[in-house]
Amino acid sequence: MTPQIEILLIASVVAIACSLVGTFLVLRRVSLMSDAVSHSILLGIVLAFFVVKELSSPFLILGAAVIGVLTVVLTELLITTKKIKEDASIGLVFPLLFSLGVILITQFAENVHIDLDAVLLGELAFAPFHRFVLGGVDLGPQALWMMGSILTVTLAFLLLCYKELKLATFDSGLAVALGFSPAIIHYSLMTLVSITAVGAFDAVGSILVVALMITPPATAFLLTHRLDRMLFLGAGIGVLSAVLGYGLAHFFNASIAGGMALMSGVLFLLALLLSPSRGLIAQGLQHRSKKLRFASELLTVHLLDHEGAPEERKENIRENCMRHMNWTEPFTQKVVRESLSKEWLTERDGLLSLTPLGRETAKQVMVRT
Repeated sequence: MTPQIEILLIASVVAIACSLVGTFLVLRRVSLMSDAVSHSILLGIVLAFFVVKELSSPFLILGAAVIGVLTVVLTELLITTKKIKEDASIGLVFPLLFSLGVILITQFAENVHIDLDAVLLGELAFAPFHRFVLGGVDLGPQALWMMGSILTVTLAFLLLCYKELKLATFDSGLAVALGFSPAIIHYSLMTLVSITAVGAFDAVGSILVVALMITPPATAFLLTHRLDRMLFLGAGIGVLSAVLGYGLAHFFNASIAGGMALMSGVLFLLALLLSPSRGLIAQGLQHRSKKLRFASELLTVHLLDHEGAPEERKENIRENCMRHMNWTEPFTQKVVRESLSKEWLTERDGLLSLTPLGRETAKQVMVRT
């Protein structure tokens, strides 16, 4: 297996694991928590390293997970005081823990490979060089085995607790009534977020961890209303971001993690613009359609109000409607065309007249208002 394929496999597994746990962060509207956890776990890594003196030790994951959960606990304690909002409490907690980690590194671990470049950016190109050797047999990159194990745990957790996660995410009150504990589910999820973040930490850096935890699920959220589809779409978009980002980085000889983060943002932007239901273009067209329909209904009410009156010939013409409604000439033409196409009115010798369907529409509008 070539290093290029190994890099893509590592990135894909990281993307799937991050997007799966990130989906629930997006749905719970605590996406900032991923940024907090992915940075504050540095303190857990450093403290665990001081104890075990080994960068490859699994205790680093344990230490990072503990600090990740501590970040969540401290944040929510500040929120419960009702003195500070959620975003402000996150902004207080994670810079404090992250800064402590940075200070400990610079003061006591200068010669250890836990520098700020590794923390923030990571370097996927080096991941294939750290091999997992068992009994003299090379079994592949350590990062692939690490993230593969974490992904397996994540999938098992989702399969076992899917209903509970879904219920606690969308209706925590009902979860309590049915005997579930949203707090246990919440902290279990945050523990999994911490473990996933630290597993991907060394290979891809915290920037890409945050990007893959939030951007693919947020992109999937724009494309579907169903949780199961969102999970699959998020994972697929994460993998696509990894593949396209690697190609972009290879073409421009740039940071692989940076290229993947960039492509995840590009895919989100495309979904934001082109999503059939939630995209800006679709919403703009819907708004335009509603505005045109409302104006057409308003026109029928105006025509009905003057129908049969002595001033009908003066009032029910395009020019007067444009002046009376304060419409522009192009918009007036669109409204009349729309009403004609709906067979709400007819036009003869410049006079706009309601059809039976248009008269009934006007009456329904007046009843609604």
